[in-house]
Amino acid sequence: MRPQETVEQALALSKADGCVVRVVEQTETNLRWARNTVTTNGEMRSTRLAVISIVNGAAGTAAGVVERTGVTADALEDLVRAAERAAAEAGPADDAAPLVEPTAGAGRSSNRGGSNWDGEPAATSVDVFGSFAPALGEAFARAASAGLLQFGFAEHVMASTYLGTSTGLRLRHDQPTGKVELNLRSPDLARSAWVGRHTRDFTDIDVPVLDAELDRRMAWARRRIELDPGRYHTILPPAAVADLLAFLYWRATAREADEGRTVFARPGSRIGDRLSDAPLTVRSDPLEPGLECSPFVDATVSGPGQSIFDNGLSIGPTSWISDGVLRELIRTRSWAQRTGAAPAPFVDNLVLESPGATAGLDDLVATTDRGLLLTCLWYIREVDPRTLLLTGLTRDGVYLVERGEVVGEVNNFRFNESPVRLLGRIAEIGRTEPCLCREFNEYFTRSAMPALRIPDFNMSTVSQAS
Repeated sequence: MRPQETVEQALALSKADGCVVRVVEQTETNLRWARNTVTTNGEMRSTRLAVISIVNGAAGTAAGVVERTGVTADALEDLVRAAERAAAEAGPADDAAPLVEPTAGAGRSSNRGGSNWDGEPAATSVDVFGSFAPALGEAFARAASAGLLQFGFAEHVMASTYLGTSTGLRLRHDQPTGKVELNLRSPDLARSAWVGRHTRDFTDIDVPVLDAELDRRMAWARRRIELDPGRYHTILPPAAVADLLAFLYWRATAREADEGRTVFARPGSRIGDRLSDAPLTVRSDPLEPGLECSPFVDATVSGPGQSIFDNGLSIGPTSWISDGVLRELIRTRSWAQRTGAAPAPFVDNLVLESPGATAGLDDLVATTDRGLLLTCLWYIREVDPRTLLLTGLTRDGVYLVERGEVVGEVNNFRFNESPVRLLGRIAEIGRTEPCLCREFNEYFTRSAMPALRIPDFNMSTVSQAS
């Protein structure tokens, strides 16, 4: 069956008080390489069907969610009944709210031309690597001639989501998601450098530029310098900033703040508090050029930052932090109703910017008397939710800068920092650029960040990680 037919038939089969049906048709293609040779490549296709049944009872409204892959027409009724049973067995939903009506649904589309409900699912294939793969082969040859080894991974996913509800909503969104990670290493694996980029279609991936950056970092690493732990003047590249800000964003939920459970609690929330003296903005927009994402809520689980009852709710642009002041937190409709505030749905992208900032990463290095230049962060974990203290490790290159030049590679560190407190200690903000975070790019690829200068980044201990 076509996904639209699946949605309509599942809704027709439903005997619940309310129903949401979500079909995701997904295709994926990828390349993986190691030691200057492609090791695997493949194409995959999948169909996921989720049914959310809503049942009203004397004790309140309950919801049941059942999601399966490869559901045939003959098995469709069994899935709908399973969702109804799950709702009947569940207790009242804490986030219960009336399902979104068409008049309140998504009126925006990533293609600005409507949701194209009747169209066939979009798809990707290995052809998306048409210009990327030959350029990658040339990078392999350059690495081999220099006695170095290329490792990495490239992936492109196209997901077409069809969302229908018993209130009459019919919404569709096509989401392309691509990324490439390149890792250059010495034969003894003692030196390594990483670069990554996100992309919608791989036409904007310039392999020679990425390869040249890897070569430069590998040259920096020829000199090794051992440093003790401590607080260092540090330049964070956009990728590292994205990892830290992604964690901040995921924790920026109104409910948890209002309940006093996060760094954004006062008691109540800290909306209106100044987080930074720097004139920075942190914002999201489903129509942000190059970072386009779903313009409506699409959820199969509920939590502090999303609700299955909000499926189909329109998402617009939101400024979370403006001119250094916290302006908004992620808020579901049910929590908005309880607190007398407006809903503020999660948006699947994030931008940090500062007006008039033009300096790039190299410019920040050139004006540094002495400090560290990071490449990326990884193994990031939360230590204290009340301060959003994070710990993690540096990886694939930490470099010492002296008198405006990189003079060598230093040992890796474990760091302990709160991204909220970092916002209050920023000494300089660079220009905003699309980037790919390292630690969280499996879940969050659409971000644009600047390089940041932090005068006292806490490198708590030396790490043996490589």
